[in-house]
Amino acid sequence: MSVDVYSEKASCERLLSVHRWTDKLLTFRTTRPAGYRFTAGQFARLGLEVDGEIVSRAYSITSAESGEELEYYAIIVPGGKFTTRLDAMQPGDPVWVEKLSYGFMTADRFTDGSQLWMLATGTGLGPYLSILQQKDVWEKFQDLVVVHCVRNREELAYADKFDALRAQAQANGLPARLHYLQSVTRESGDDAVLSGRITTLLRDGGLERATGLAIDAAHSRFMACGNPEMVTEVREILRERGMTPLRRTGGGQFVTEDYW
Repeated sequence: MSVDVYSEKASCERLLSVHRWTDKLLTFRTTRPAGYRFTAGQFARLGLEVDGEIVSRAYSITSAESGEELEYYAIIVPGGKFTTRLDAMQPGDPVWVEKLSYGFMTADRFTDGSQLWMLATGTGLGPYLSILQQKDVWEKFQDLVVVHCVRNREELAYADKFDALRAQAQANGLPARLHYLQSVTRESGDDAVLSGRITTLLRDGGLERATGLAIDAAHSRFMACGNPEMVTEVREILRERGMTPLRRTGGGQFVTEDYW
C-alpha cells in the first residue's frame, strides 16, 4: 500500500525507544496519536515504509490504557519485511499507527468468575501486560494467573514488571492475588520455573498444583494467546472440562487469540 493511501487511516508517529531482551525479542515504544483509544487486551496495526510502500502488521499493546506512549512486544522474524525493517530502526524514525484499535480479547467481557487465567506462549504475553495495568481487573477477580511458556529461559521477559505490578497492587490495597508462572520446554525446570508445555501442565494438573487453585467452570475464566497449536489444544481441554467460548451475547468461560 502506498504511503499516501495508508495515511488516510493511520497517523505518522515516532519510535521512542527499543529494549532488546535477546537478539530476536524486543520491546519498542512509539508516540501515541492524539485521541487514540483502546481497551487493554486489544491490538494495534502498525505500518513501516519499506521500499516506498507501507508494510503493516498487528501488535498487541502492552502499555496501560491511560499511558502517554504506546508499547509493544515483538519477535524478529527472519526474512520478515516488517520486523527486518523494525530491527534496523532508531529512535525518531517514523512508525504509522492506524487510528482504530482491534480485538475482543479483553477482560471486561467476563461478567462473572473469581479467577482469570492468562495463558501465553512467546510474545502472546503482550496483552496481559496491558490488562494487569488496569485497576478494575484487580478489583473484579480474586486470583489473576499469568502463565508464560517459552522454549528457553532467556526468552522469559518482563518478570520484573510482574513483580512491580504485584507490589503496586498491594500498596494500593487492591484485593486480587497475582500468580506468575514461567515454564520452559527445552530446558529442565526447577523450584522457580516449570518445565513443559502449557497444555501438558493444564491437562496433568501442574498449573493447579503450582497455584493452589482448582480450575472449574463456575469460577475459572481463561484467556489464551500465542501459538495457534497451543490455542487450539487449550480450547479442546477447556471444552472437555465443561467450558465454552465467550460470546458477545453473554455466557462462556474462555476467549482466545492466535498470535501469528
